[in-house]
Amino acid sequence: MNADCGVPLGELKIPNPEIRFFGLVDYTPTWQAMKQFTTSRDIETRDEIWLLQHHPVYTQGLAGKPEHLLRANEIPVVKTDRGGQITYHGPGQIVAYLLLDLRRWKLNVRELVRLMEQAVIDLLAQHGIKARGREAAPGVYVNDAKIASLGLKIKNGCCYHGIAFNVDMDLSPFSFINPCGFTGLRVTQARDVGISATLVELERQLAQNLFVLLQQHLLAV
Repeated sequence: MNADCGVPLGELKIPNPEIRFFGLVDYTPTWQAMKQFTTSRDIETRDEIWLLQHHPVYTQGLAGKPEHLLRANEIPVVKTDRGGQITYHGPGQIVAYLLLDLRRWKLNVRELVRLMEQAVIDLLAQHGIKARGREAAPGVYVNDAKIASLGLKIKNGCCYHGIAFNVDMDLSPFSFINPCGFTGLRVTQARDVGISATLVELERQLAQNLFVLLQQHLLAV
């Protein structure tokens, strides 16, 4: 923390978001619950981080173009209110939804995107895997294959949606789309890069990484 920030370290109150684990859930009611939480919150509302998996679904962001669904199939497509293009969610993928008051954490959108990416990059590094983000194409990549994608919605200074991290899933539904709007983009997952930890273990590590990085950011500003 900077010595001239004007707030002694002992007096700085760090927010304590509630971490919630939901298991395998449908996308649409979860999305509606995020919207309701964000619409009804006030200045005293505690932030939350939701960790979960979704039943198979394609989600198409506000910038999404129909042509990026290359072939229709039995998996439903939901037009949602996050940024970005089309992606796939399914069992074996960790989704972390961040329901945060950005003013409370002194974060702008770009900083939050980098923070979410870093949480996954750090998690992979904990298991000996080198990964990176891309400025022009947000997400996390291992050897040029995408292992995590993200999207956000900002409303009245608060955010919802978050980041999806492929762990141990059927990747074939990605072949029916241009993931995140990029033709020919390869996708990968933790299992295929040699990580043997369970989804539950990785889910808890990701939640911890997100919280630590949020703390570090607040202490640094």
